Amino acid sequence: MTDIDALPTPPGHPAAAGVGAGPLLSRSARLSRAARLRGPLLLGGAVGLATLALHLRDPHQSGTWGYCPWLALTGFTCPGCGGLRAVNDLGNGDLLGAASSNLVFVAAVPLLLWWWIRWVQRSWTGADRPVMSSARSGALIAVFAVAMVVFGVVRNLPVGSWLAP
Repeated sequence: MTDIDALPTPPGHPAAAGVGAGPLLSRSARLSRAARLRGPLLLGGAVGLATLALHLRDPHQSGTWGYCPWLALTGFTCPGCGGLRAVNDLGNGDLLGAASSNLVFVAAVPLLLWWWIRWVQRSWTGADRPVMSSARSGALIAVFAVAMVVFGVVRNLPVGSWLAP
């Protein structure tokens, strides 16, 4: 497999003319639309198949999808506990049931959906500009990590017992 950036410029292409030929096409602009859409569509298909699997094999029945190793080792629920039940409930149209299983996951679904739609749009148009800067995405990851730790702690305290699955 060759790197597309290492391919020689074809004769007659404006970039072969040298100075004043204009900017080179970006890597994503050189890829076909189908190639650009491969990543987001594969992710969407995988999420759809996982949701279907959770619909066919109900995670509300204890042990059907295994057990949380963190819960088994410590006796405390992790921030992800109840996530499979939440996906199952969302797939069945039960928003309140999903929120009672894992409120943070349910709150994150619109953001994840927005991110995925932006990815599809950018892949469709071939846009190279990142959705956000590295500093901004780093800050977002830090905020998300802190929120997950706080959620994991609070849902194990008596005051936050209503957050436990």
